[in-house]
Amino acid sequence: MVYTLSNAREVYIGETLNAVVRMRQHLDSPEKKKHDLQAMRLVIDETFNKSACLDLESFLIRLFAADGRYTVLNRNEGITDSDYFDRQSYREAFDAIFEELREQGMFTRDRVTIENSDLFKLSPFKALNQEQAIAVEDILEGLFQDLERGERSTIVVQGDPGTGKTIVGIFLMKLLRDIQVANPHDKADGDSLFSEFFAEGYPELLDGFKIGLVVPQQSLRKSIEKVFKKTPALSPRHVLTPFEVGGNDEHYDLLIVDEAHRLSQRANQPSGQLNKKFVDINRKLFGEDDLSITQLEWIRSKSTHQVFLLDTAQSVRPADLPTSVLDALINQTRGTGRFYPLASQMRVLAGNDYLEYVRQILRAESPESRTFDQYEFRVFDDVGTMHDVIRARDEQHGLARLAAGYAWPWKSKNDPAAFDIELDGRGLRWNRTQVDWINSPGSIDEVGSIHTVQGYDLNYAGVIIGPDLRFDAVNGQLYVDRGSYHDKKGKENNPTLGITYTDDDLLRFITNIYGVLLTRGMRGTFVYAWDPALRDYLRRFIPTWSPEQPAERAESEQLGRNP
Repeated sequence: MVYTLSNAREVYIGETLNAVVRMRQHLDSPEKKKHDLQAMRLVIDETFNKSACLDLESFLIRLFAADGRYTVLNRNEGITDSDYFDRQSYREAFDAIFEELREQGMFTRDRVTIENSDLFKLSPFKALNQEQAIAVEDILEGLFQDLERGERSTIVVQGDPGTGKTIVGIFLMKLLRDIQVANPHDKADGDSLFSEFFAEGYPELLDGFKIGLVVPQQSLRKSIEKVFKKTPALSPRHVLTPFEVGGNDEHYDLLIVDEAHRLSQRANQPSGQLNKKFVDINRKLFGEDDLSITQLEWIRSKSTHQVFLLDTAQSVRPADLPTSVLDALINQTRGTGRFYPLASQMRVLAGNDYLEYVRQILRAESPESRTFDQYEFRVFDDVGTMHDVIRARDEQHGLARLAAGYAWPWKSKNDPAAFDIELDGRGLRWNRTQVDWINSPGSIDEVGSIHTVQGYDLNYAGVIIGPDLRFDAVNGQLYVDRGSYHDKKGKENNPTLGITYTDDDLLRFITNIYGVLLTRGMRGTFVYAWDPALRDYLRRFIPTWSPEQPAERAESEQLGRNP
């Protein structure tokens, strides 16, 4: 059976073969006594087996953590999202269990709203797939060996969009903190994936261990801070910018760096103050302002162990770490056996084939045309129509948004009444906020940029490809219109390092941007291209939207069930 223990503010979720024995164990636990848990609920079903109970336990932990009504007291000991006999029928019963708990006031929001929230998508209480679980276990084993030997280490986790790099980083952060603060009298569940690391000896190795999660992107960083604020053993103070790491006097035992490809080399920063900070940090850490020093060196200098989560195909600005630096980092960790690739697609229901198909299209390789079951992939001839369909999908599923390349100036920044993008009689504005834009009021009628969308999941993405990317039908090649690309930091040369970025360089950044935007949608992706030649090119590979088509293809059991 599965059970909950709760007071007015906190909840613990567990599963057991013997409720009486388990409750006695909880009553004898100093940790549980400290929280004064007063109410118990049992979920009993004569058809439940161990697999179903573990699945329901994980299901409820994720929903309680994301709903925010209670602080979840469970430790992050880990459970994989594995299949088992007749899982679908059990999952249907889980919905009824959730609704009954909601009627009793245990949840404040419906399930769809909870699952669309950042607290759910970025929660450390995730059911890892087998690939992610192996990576986390190997990282832990290697880290504890290094701690025993007094050795340093560098680890790389590499994966395409949607393979769960951010989830691995957040999960690892929570797991290490739980091990660190573990009460020796509160035994880990022997069925959990990482229970061995809660045994005697491991928490002692983490005594005084200082951990930080570095997130270069402002929007994603703020969302993770909100999650950490509501998670026991974690704090927003654990989430850092690269400048905070380099500028403070703390030395970290471990730094986990998400979106490590967005770390910066020496380049013109967004403000003069940050340019000065770059120089000051270099001098503080290395005694000189060596122009070859990057934020990667800051991370290595300020920590004994590092975990870098990266995807070289998601570098979108000239200031990002050069591909050569990332390749060298990957080769180094391959050589030391500390390289962990993630390949299984966890976001896009069309799977890994869709990602490669999109990249082939953006490389103008003219792949053989194909469609994807369970996934809406359509090209539109009219932006207004695409916006209307996005609105409809948002009504049905939530988290449907427009996104675009930075191919129009941001007029509304200074004139809120102005439209930034005017196409096909439809006026649209860029995102009004840089922080948590996807969940902000009015975002359904705005257009998100790469800097507010990268790292996030959507149910549906409507991608506007602007005049910055065009197609040469004669030569069969994509090319850029530099004058139509309005991200100043996205195309400026680097006189400090003596680098001039060519149109070919810019093409790589811009196609990377659209590659990221086209892989945000879990259920579907819609596309509009400003350039008629590019639109014709896309029609060769993407079905054209027609209102006569069924609204959606049949949905798989995986939809909304395998976050």
